[in-house]
Amino acid sequence: MVTLGTGNYTYEVVENWAKLPDGWGFKEVAAVGVDANDNVYAFNRGAHPMMVFDRQGNFLRSWGEGIFPRAHGITASPDGTLFCTDDGDHTVRKCTLEGKVLFTLGLSGKPAPFMSGEPFNRCTHVAIDPRNGDFYVSDGYCNARVHKYAPDGKLLFSWGESGTDPGEFNIVHNIATDSAGWVYVADRENHRIQVFDANGKFETQWVNMARPCGLYIDQASDIAYVGELGVAIFQCPGQRRWPTHQPLRYQRQCPGTPRQQARR
Repeated sequence: MVTLGTGNYTYEVVENWAKLPDGWGFKEVAAVGVDANDNVYAFNRGAHPMMVFDRQGNFLRSWGEGIFPRAHGITASPDGTLFCTDDGDHTVRKCTLEGKVLFTLGLSGKPAPFMSGEPFNRCTHVAIDPRNGDFYVSDGYCNARVHKYAPDGKLLFSWGESGTDPGEFNIVHNIATDSAGWVYVADRENHRIQVFDANGKFETQWVNMARPCGLYIDQASDIAYVGELGVAIFQCPGQRRWPTHQPLRYQRQCPGTPRQQARR
């Protein structure tokens, strides 16, 4: 069995965990979410876009057939729903755990004009502000934008444009929030994660990364997990939890690599 990580962050790979029905396959699992009962939602690009398992990997149900042409992001909401982002359909759908669509943002199959800044052109993910339920959509492959919405789906404002300066993006691939509401954006092809306040004001950035692709923040501990497309998966920010009035700082430690800390 393969073991990854060190100390309190040591993990073992469980082979063949998911027990799929005969003849079923994932094709590609784009994102994974977990509900309050530890059921696991595998948002995938196969014939059954959402496959649901219990924590032991036993198959429970599927849904989303005929709705999601290209799964990309899933975000579990504190209200017991799921935000499902489809970059091929240019939509974000809020769904119940059983798959009922509560509302849809974007026009199915109709992208906004390329780099127009309007929602959406190949949107990628959703992050929720734990303080008030506002949420953010990263957009995406053919836009360079973050859109902020009220809990009912009303667009509040957007920010970002194509480029390499602070507040500019080159593939807005993922997004997350910490317990204090800071917004972390995986700016993949600029090899960094940018940090903003809830008004879209740039605060800091984590640099010298290798195409950060996956991003998840455990809001109970304010530990960030970053999947880098070019290298491995690292846990941030090490052994320290920062005060809630400050955004997390990036620290990475691996053999032969000096510790790096973002400049404020």
